[in-house]
Amino acid sequence: MATPSKPQTPPRAEPIPECARCGKPLPLCICDSVEPLTSKIQLLVLQHPQEQDRGLGSARLAAQHFDNAVVKIGLSWPSLSKALGRTVHDPSRWAVLYLGSARASELATGAEIIAIDRKGQAEPYQDDILDSIQGVILLDGTWSQAKALWWRNAWMLKCQRVILDPAAPSRYGKLRKEPRSDGLSTLEAAALLLSRLQHRPDIETTLLAAFDRMLARYREVQAEMPELAPKPKKRDYRRKKRG
Repeated sequence: MATPSKPQTPPRAEPIPECARCGKPLPLCICDSVEPLTSKIQLLVLQHPQEQDRGLGSARLAAQHFDNAVVKIGLSWPSLSKALGRTVHDPSRWAVLYLGSARASELATGAEIIAIDRKGQAEPYQDDILDSIQGVILLDGTWSQAKALWWRNAWMLKCQRVILDPAAPSRYGKLRKEPRSDGLSTLEAAALLLSRLQHRPDIETTLLAAFDRMLARYREVQAEMPELAPKPKKRDYRRKKRG
């Protein structure tokens, strides 16, 4: 009796190389189209180590536009200076995009960026506060991951909290559903903050153009290589709970 042959195991697919700059699989990379920008206000992105959205993540893409931008991956740092890699003498002149329950629309100021106090109320002398900002801190990850970064880094309490009331919803559209109208990608938040604080519309124009190219490339790859760009799960990034 002939011995039945064992089914052959299909060869394992070779891993797709990643870009060393943006961390995305090479078919999704748009690094060759990044346009350099100058910014007097420095950008610091703190990314949770479990943030895994390589396809639609925008933090590294945003940072690539600026020579002085810093992206750090981790859970905690002893101080702003340690996270940034240089001495910061006055953390109060650094704005952190706050993840609490305060909504800019409820404060009815009509501004897209609002400096708030620890009680979630608008600070007096908004123009003076915002004009003094030297750096912006963004927390990159899901809602729970971003909250973990906030609570693990007590030095953020020394920074100026700001919230956003963007004039338009996120450009993610159906690719990623945001739970609130003010939910933005890390790149979109950086574009709004850096452009408005410096009165530089060119910063927003350039960053959003790069974001649009990233989304267009993602859609192309999703159609041609669905295994590389799977349909993303709904995320709750920047969702703010009451209570």
